Amino acid sequence: MTWLEYNVKSVPSGWRKILHLNWPLVILLSAVACVGFMMLYSVAGGSFSPWAEPQMKRYVMGLGAMFIVAMVPIWFWRNMAFVAYGGALVLLVMVEFFGAVGMGAQRWIDLGFMRLQPSEVMKIALVMLLASYYDWLPLNKVSRPIWVLLPVVVILIPTFLVLSQPDLGTAILLMTAGGLMMFLAGVHWAYFASVIGAGVTLIWAVFQTRGTDNQLLKDYQYRRIDTFLDPSSDPLGAGYHITQAKIAMGSGGWTGKGYMQGTQSRLNFLPEKHTDFIFNTLAEEFGFIGGLSLLTLYVLVLAFCVISAIQNKDRFSSLLTLGIGVTFFLFFAVNMSMVMGLAPVVGVPLPLGSYGGSSMLVLLLAFGLVQSAHVHRPR
Repeated sequence: MTWLEYNVKSVPSGWRKILHLNWPLVILLSAVACVGFMMLYSVAGGSFSPWAEPQMKRYVMGLGAMFIVAMVPIWFWRNMAFVAYGGALVLLVMVEFFGAVGMGAQRWIDLGFMRLQPSEVMKIALVMLLASYYDWLPLNKVSRPIWVLLPVVVILIPTFLVLSQPDLGTAILLMTAGGLMMFLAGVHWAYFASVIGAGVTLIWAVFQTRGTDNQLLKDYQYRRIDTFLDPSSDPLGAGYHITQAKIAMGSGGWTGKGYMQGTQSRLNFLPEKHTDFIFNTLAEEFGFIGGLSLLTLYVLVLAFCVISAIQNKDRFSSLLTLGIGVTFFLFFAVNMSMVMGLAPVVGVPLPLGSYGGSSMLVLLLAFGLVQSAHVHRPR
């Protein structure tokens, strides 16, 4: 036993857990959040209200919750996976009847002190349940049809509930994250080839049913697709958001215009500058270097999740960590692709950067699960 191991073992168990936390991951998450605070302060014209101050308070609350979750043994979270999924499903059903409406969508439950978006909770609950399921299922049964059908149903039920809100972006994220969890668990590639083929057929059907009584998407969602394919077709209407977003990014150049000097955001040309399009504000003020720096922080967070998962010999912990890492990757990859015009605008926030209580709190709770898996891994 080395001197360091001896001294760590001599520390009381509660403090020893704190020492075993993945502290580089905590520092990276805090760095990303600080970038978000800076940009929210900037888009408010140099004021902590109405966005930066509440966001900072939520981060402190979320960080405390992350540490609490990390201290709880990982077997407890494995046993709570079905409860978490069932609770999130109940909340999604409640949205259908009691949900608060905002910007033409019914996605929130008003708790008085904050608006909770149950679809954010479902993103993590789904990962927990699938990780628990594949931890329980013997490896030789993973690709058998009957055992493949059950997780598919588990994924599709919340996906359709979210799609009815309507929230196409989150529905796509749920399906993609669920599919990747199945792939990571070892489901045979032929199933995914079949899904891709069905996806191509679905895309064809989406366009074929447009303008009919049975069209598969809402009119505004079709307009988003049109805008993605040709933003100049309606630059003052459906194409306005992405056109202004590209102007903001392009005008930043290599080093940007300077902190709080972004004209697109300060003069309100850039829509939803504090939520979906906050990355464009960063790119305008800090340029290509600033955008690349934030992307590097995101990639490092993902890398630490992957490394922790590889080192963990517990199957549930490993799958859970990879699943949360994949979900985090989908968050920032879809948002950045969306605001750069590489994907249709689907309303996915930038993780820890965009203003929003539900997204930040749920994401930090999810990283609490990652920390719990790391702290309580077999040594």
